[in-house]
Amino acid sequence: MNSPLPAVGKVSADVFDEVILSRLGRRRADVLVGPQNGVDVAVVDLGHDQVMVTTTDPIFVVPAYGWERAAWFAVHILASDAITSGLPPTHVTFDLNLPMAITREQLEALWTAMHDECDKLGMAVISGHTGRYQGCDYPMIGGATVICIGPKDQYVTPTMARPGDHVVITKGPGIEATGLFAVTFPDQVAAAYGRPFADEAQKIFWQMSVVEDALTAVKVGVRDRGVTSMHDATECGVWGGLVEIAQAAGVGMVVDQDQIVVQEPVTKICSLFDIDPYAAISEGTLLVTCRPHRSAELVARLGDQGILTSVVGEVLDASAGVKVIKGGQERELAHPRVDPFWAAFSKAADQAGVADGR
Repeated sequence: MNSPLPAVGKVSADVFDEVILSRLGRRRADVLVGPQNGVDVAVVDLGHDQVMVTTTDPIFVVPAYGWERAAWFAVHILASDAITSGLPPTHVTFDLNLPMAITREQLEALWTAMHDECDKLGMAVISGHTGRYQGCDYPMIGGATVICIGPKDQYVTPTMARPGDHVVITKGPGIEATGLFAVTFPDQVAAAYGRPFADEAQKIFWQMSVVEDALTAVKVGVRDRGVTSMHDATECGVWGGLVEIAQAAGVGMVVDQDQIVVQEPVTKICSLFDIDPYAAISEGTLLVTCRPHRSAELVARLGDQGILTSVVGEVLDASAGVKVIKGGQERELAHPRVDPFWAAFSKAADQAGVADGR
């Protein structure tokens, strides 16, 4: 079967399996965790009970957000995937394929802000490439690899979730979709809900990171001692992320939708732009599986940091499948496959462009 490529966004699990997964270069014994669906990181054994965790993503920069805000988001997108391993990021490489329109002054503003954020997170920039090329444009202006180095017994991946674990979710669904709509289309949000709401909703932008969530979560312990897996709910959001954990670990899961916290800006903005917040891109939402005797402490620690958190379900045997309960009614939870954010964002951008005379 030849699965089609998506119109936009990540390729499907089928395309990944058919095209990528069977062609991974030389097999090496030191690769403990390689590419697979639902797993944000790779893990390489360095010997001496140390591992190197890596993750690679696009450098995503939107100048309209302002260079400081754009740089913060670009760095935290990268760090958020890496930190789901439970290890803090230590090094990063950047490949900047810059658009022809960027000026030296703009590059300096962007890079200074990116440097500052890397410094705050403890990441040293160790290599990279910088150039300006025809055909390159915002928001995707290259790629980066974040590296974490730490003890072999301290990392986790979604493959480690196991029956009996509690399922915990931070911040709720639709965080990134809401944050990006709020800062990109404030006039449309204000027209629907008023300027005070539109201004307040923009603050959700700063929730689009799981760095603090993950670093706080692992303080309860990892593996048998606490957190067994973490996953950043990026494309296809909470629903996609939960299914990906279950598939990666070979387990079942039941989730009570009524127990998932949903923030008011998420409800209103996703309704305005006609997207399902549970299936929409949600950088900043951390999905955690945790041994049941540690979940109460996990929720308490996250709450102490001001991070909205709730226990929403349980990991089951694979035979149970992946189910979601709402209003007492149970249904099978399937991966959304196509994130509704991209089409809705494109439509909103076209409408804003017409209104602005562009």
